[in-house]
Amino acid sequence: MDEKRSVQRHRLLKPGTIEFGGGAVTCMVRNMSKTGAALDVTSPAGVPEHFTLVFDSEGLHLPCHVVWRKQKRIGVAFD
Repeated sequence: MDEKRSVQRHRLLKPGTIEFGGGAVTCMVRNMSKTGAALDVTSPAGVPEHFTLVFDSEGLHLPCHVVWRKQKRIGVAFD
Protein backbone atom coordinates (compact mmCIF):
# COMPACT_ATOMS: atom_id res chain seq x y z
CA MET A 1 0.00 0.00 0.00
CA ASP A 2 1.31 3.45 -0.90
CA GLU A 3 1.89 5.92 1.91
CA LYS A 4 -0.20 9.07 1.31
CA ARG A 5 0.93 11.06 4.35
CA SER A 6 3.46 13.82 3.87
CA VAL A 7 4.92 13.15 7.34
CA GLN A 8 5.59 9.66 8.68
CA ARG A 9 3.62 8.67 11.77
CA HIS A 10 5.20 6.76 14.62
CA ARG A 11 3.51 3.91 16.43
CA LEU A 12 2.32 4.85 19.85
CA LEU A 13 0.04 3.36 22.47
CA LYS A 14 -0.80 6.20 24.81
CA PRO A 15 -4.05 7.10 26.59
CA GLY A 16 -5.62 10.45 25.80
CA THR A 17 -8.84 12.39 26.19
CA ILE A 18 -10.96 13.98 23.47
CA GLU A 19 -12.35 17.17 25.04
CA PHE A 20 -15.11 19.28 23.51
CA GLY A 21 -17.78 21.71 24.71
CA GLY A 22 -17.88 20.43 28.26
CA GLY A 23 -17.78 16.77 27.19
CA ALA A 24 -14.96 14.25 27.14
CA VAL A 25 -14.26 10.83 25.62
CA THR A 26 -11.30 8.65 26.48
CA CYS A 27 -9.21 7.33 23.61
CA MET A 28 -6.01 5.46 22.84
CA VAL A 29 -3.53 7.17 20.50
CA ARG A 30 -2.32 4.47 18.09
CA ASN A 31 0.10 6.51 16.02
CA MET A 32 1.12 10.13 15.81
CA SER A 33 3.23 12.62 13.86
CA LYS A 34 3.77 16.35 14.15
CA THR A 35 0.73 16.86 11.86
CA GLY A 36 -1.84 14.31 13.06
CA ALA A 37 -2.77 11.07 14.79
CA ALA A 38 -4.99 7.98 14.72
CA LEU A 39 -7.19 7.53 17.77
CA ASP A 40 -9.01 4.39 18.92
CA VAL A 41 -12.39 5.07 20.52
CA THR A 42 -15.24 2.89 21.75
CA SER A 43 -17.49 4.62 19.22
CA PRO A 44 -16.82 7.64 16.99
CA ALA A 45 -20.50 8.64 17.28
CA GLY A 46 -20.82 11.83 19.29
CA VAL A 47 -17.23 12.93 18.69
CA PRO A 48 -17.45 16.36 17.00
CA GLU A 49 -15.45 17.48 13.97
CA HIS A 50 -13.27 19.83 16.07
CA PHE A 51 -11.95 19.04 19.55
CA THR A 52 -8.87 19.16 21.78
CA LEU A 53 -6.73 16.05 22.25
CA VAL A 54 -5.38 16.06 25.80
CA PHE A 55 -2.47 14.11 27.27
CA ASP A 56 -2.87 14.61 31.03
CA SER A 57 0.46 12.96 31.83
CA GLU A 58 2.30 15.60 29.80
CA GLY A 59 -0.06 18.55 30.26
CA LEU A 60 -0.36 18.69 26.46
CA HIS A 61 -3.49 20.11 24.74
CA LEU A 62 -3.62 19.76 20.92
CA PRO A 63 -6.50 21.36 18.98
CA CYS A 64 -7.43 19.16 16.04
CA HIS A 65 -10.09 18.26 13.49
CA VAL A 66 -11.34 14.95 12.11
CA VAL A 67 -9.99 13.89 8.71
CA TRP A 68 -11.57 10.42 8.56
CA ARG A 69 -13.66 8.02 10.66
CA LYS A 70 -13.84 4.24 10.70
CA GLN A 71 -15.71 1.83 12.95
CA LYS A 72 -13.64 2.45 16.10
CA ARG A 73 -10.85 4.71 14.87
CA ILE A 74 -10.63 8.43 14.06
CA GLY A 75 -7.90 10.11 12.02
CA VAL A 76 -7.17 13.70 13.02
CA ALA A 77 -4.99 16.56 11.82
CA PHE A 78 -3.61 19.07 14.30
CA ASP A 79 -4.71 22.69 13.86
